[in-house]
Amino acid sequence: MNSRALISWSASEVLGAFSDKTLTPTDYLSACLEQIKQMNPKINALTDMDTKNAILEAAESTKRWQLGMPKGPLDGLPIGVKDLQDAKGLLTTHGSPKLRGNIASKDLPMVAKLRDAGAIILAKTNVPELGAGGNSRNPVWGATGNPFNPNLIAGGSSGGSAAALGANMLPLCTGSDTGGSLRLPAALCGIVGYRPSVDVVAHPTRPLGWSGISVLGPMARTVEDMILMLQVIQGYDENDPLTAPAAPDRFSNLPNIALKELRIGYSEDFGGTPVDPDIRATFQQRVAAIKPHVAVCRPVDLNLGDMDRVFDILRAESFHVAFAQGLIDTPEFFGDNIKTNVALAKSFTLADRGWAHVEQTKILRNYNALMKDFDIILLPTVPVSPFPWTQPHATEIDQQKMDIYYRWLALTYRGSLLNGPSITLPTGLDPQGMPFGLQILGAVRADETLLAAASAIEALLAQTSETARPEPDFATLQDSTIELKSMVTHPPIFDSTDTSATVKTAV
Repeated sequence: MNSRALISWSASEVLGAFSDKTLTPTDYLSACLEQIKQMNPKINALTDMDTKNAILEAAESTKRWQLGMPKGPLDGLPIGVKDLQDAKGLLTTHGSPKLRGNIASKDLPMVAKLRDAGAIILAKTNVPELGAGGNSRNPVWGATGNPFNPNLIAGGSSGGSAAALGANMLPLCTGSDTGGSLRLPAALCGIVGYRPSVDVVAHPTRPLGWSGISVLGPMARTVEDMILMLQVIQGYDENDPLTAPAAPDRFSNLPNIALKELRIGYSEDFGGTPVDPDIRATFQQRVAAIKPHVAVCRPVDLNLGDMDRVFDILRAESFHVAFAQGLIDTPEFFGDNIKTNVALAKSFTLADRGWAHVEQTKILRNYNALMKDFDIILLPTVPVSPFPWTQPHATEIDQQKMDIYYRWLALTYRGSLLNGPSITLPTGLDPQGMPFGLQILGAVRADETLLAAASAIEALLAQTSETARPEPDFATLQDSTIELKSMVTHPPIFDSTDTSATVKTAV
């Protein structure tokens, strides 16, 4: 079987082939490893890999499938795990010089669920240093390039996961999302990224257990594959006070939503955040493609409150908890983004924090009132086309300067304040020939409805090449003109025996 064709299969197709014995996990892993060999030097998406154990696990999975006794619903699928998340035996560096030799001693609970379901944890995926920012580059592993053009950003902080999926190196990857860390890179790399409501995927390592701006979630190339992974990782954990017990089959049978019944609202700019004119025009084209097929499709005002200042305070709060002491003890191990967030936190008072929680509540209630008239809201995901990875972040959009390094993420982080679900779908290319992501917001805790609607819209837009999920041209893809690992100053320590590090994270 042609490996180039095989690695383009969806996870669902691969599992179907395992089941009817027309494909073995060993052969599929070999195809993925060949694609990784060709593509990872070009985009630098994967960090530490466990190839030896993966080959052994694939052989065991092959035996189970031959006997008709798979271990679980993901048996034999190789998966990438974001480098902010522990996977036992693999380096978990967070892209930080301080942690470049940190070997995880156990799995994050979400990762453990994936292993229990039969997934093969093949590799870790690259992130910005300590997860701060929308550009996955750091002094340990270097930068991750976009699979459509390695000179440009893949996004962040789940940039390595998104790039690996976009480059067909892996069928599924993990992610997390505070200000858009799932949705932003998914949009830039042409894949699906889903931010669930806060009760869906347990996050028992979240530093501020009662703060819901940071969530864990799945990443895939299609909505169907994403739901396949979601069914495994969803669930309650007593150490995450925001999760709640739910039926194990919660996402197995989504509501049957007909496009002609959907009530859709849309906004080009989420209440006034700057958006590049080309992105606005592309978004308008996507809305025009959907509008004739639904019951309602009209613009909405998403000026729900002072969303930017609320996010500044809540984000700074979590970064201060995670990194303030480290900055005192070893300031040389922390980059500018972390220092900026901790300094911002120190400028806020308890009164500011109280105001932020009151304002966030108002924002939620305003959104709930709006959603009485709609099933979903459409938005662009990213306000600009990908820019060079050598540029840390967008500094100006549509002639408006960004006042802090993450302000260009407002289209996604404003939605994070709602604690509800949102998803990014790959829908063709923008005028620069790069992937365009359509963001969809759902009502709070209405994940099933959002996913059903997203699946219906995905199927509609897949009917034409202009709006279907794009794929890179692997045959003509050139290397980044600047070596992606050129910014490495503290390379990983692969032979480390350090499993004792206490790793703090803001996300």
